[in-house]
Amino acid sequence: MTPFKLEIYTPDRLFFDGETENLIVRTTVGDKGILARHEDYVAALPIGKLKVKIDGNFKIAAISEGTIKVSRDKTVILTQSCEWAEEIDVERAKAAKAKAEERMKQAENDEKAYLLAEYKLKRAINRIETWDLK
Repeated sequence: MTPFKLEIYTPDRLFFDGETENLIVRTTVGDKGILARHEDYVAALPIGKLKVKIDGNFKIAAISEGTIKVSRDKTVILTQSCEWAEEIDVERAKAAKAKAEERMKQAENDEKAYLLAEYKLKRAINRIETWDLK
């Protein structure tokens, strides 16, 4: 496969800057596969996983919301957070899951607090599931 340039940015760092042969990412309307010379494309990204093919093997990362912009030259992903499956602290993610579940129970009558806890629960579950795929 023909490689193409991929850049992944989080608010605090350039997470990935290199070439990939294939990128599979979940958008808000479904999974999208990106190859070299893909048509121009922009989409919103929910909490989920992305698969980056490097040297013939896929690496999996957990992301939390963002945007993807694809052009013939390169693909750029902007996301709130991104971490490779093998970098995930699964015990921390499990603790975050338990804490978010407890906060959801406590926030039954506070919609804002409930939605924030639900968001944190989804992030924790995504990190655990991504870690399981490594």
